Amino acid sequence: MNNIPLVDLKAQYRSIKDEIDTAMAQVMANTAFIMGKAVSEFEAGFAAYARAKHAVGVSNGTEALMLAYQVAGLKAGDEVITTPHTFMATVSAFAHMRIKPVFVDIDPVTYNIDPERIEAAITPATKAIVPVHLYGQPANMTAISALAQKHGLLIIEDAAQAHGAAWDGQPVGTWGLLTAFSFYPGKNLGAAGDAGGVITNDDALARQVRLLLNHGSEDKYTHTAIGYNARMDGLQGAVLGVKLRHIQRWTEQRRANAAYYDQQLAELTHVVTPKADPRAYHVYHLYVIQVPSQRDACLKFLHERGIGAGIHYPIPLHLQPALAHFGYKAGDFPVTEALAKRIISLPLYPELTHEQMDYIVQTLREFAF
Repeated sequence: MNNIPLVDLKAQYRSIKDEIDTAMAQVMANTAFIMGKAVSEFEAGFAAYARAKHAVGVSNGTEALMLAYQVAGLKAGDEVITTPHTFMATVSAFAHMRIKPVFVDIDPVTYNIDPERIEAAITPATKAIVPVHLYGQPANMTAISALAQKHGLLIIEDAAQAHGAAWDGQPVGTWGLLTAFSFYPGKNLGAAGDAGGVITNDDALARQVRLLLNHGSEDKYTHTAIGYNARMDGLQGAVLGVKLRHIQRWTEQRRANAAYYDQQLAELTHVVTPKADPRAYHVYHLYVIQVPSQRDACLKFLHERGIGAGIHYPIPLHLQPALAHFGYKAGDFPVTEALAKRIISLPLYPELTHEQMDYIVQTLREFAF
């Protein structure tokens, strides 16, 4: 067996091809290419799925974050606490807005921001906490919410990898003032190109996001704010609307596949499997193992045998060249730095078969640690 991709978008498309083709053909026939009915219908459906009052479709997940930060009132000189173990998009908006990211190290078990370290990072300039629900596992929102309330801080959630996840029975996206989602094709709920979304229970903030994403205009050629071109395409809304009908079934299959990995990898003492907090409903956007010894050689071994494993993320944000001006250095966040040298993301998606997973496990077993 060979060529097992990290994500198999072709298999997903084949499974719902007729639905996708029909939905896209309707958009083409109606020529509703920018926003339109397909987008508004998806927004209503995703709001209901996320148990939020409002969902606003935007052009991508990065724009979703930027719009959320802006309408929340963050401004130049503010500090925002977040994790160094995430994708660059979480903080790239800070740089554009001249906001300082204040990193806090991660929990060594869940890989999410460690709430016990947050309070020490709070200063008079701190305005918000941005927890990232990484790999599909929610951050500890009970503790984070208590800290935010105690210190009068906003919570803006980065749920780019956590569609449908929940903490202590409450969905991600409903703990904070606003939440950003990515619908990048490889996400659990992925478009056929770039797309993103913002959810909130605040009417005024939802209206402000809608205003800013469309050049600051609610009425054509009347601009009441300096906005952006961050509109969702009609074709993406159509594709997402179809996939939304399948997301819960896909999520349960992801969870079942993760459980199968857990079982099959349990005997391998040189591999550390991911741990789900019992309070979390983990949606397994990624299945990330630790290989404490010879990680790079192990990854190469997997690739040579046709297994599309990856690393999310090999360089922590505080060590990224583009963020060097914030003054962080190696050694500042030892848990994150150690983890970045050990992690491997194994293929995981609803269509992945037990036969494929058995081959991946057997390949890991064969690697000479």
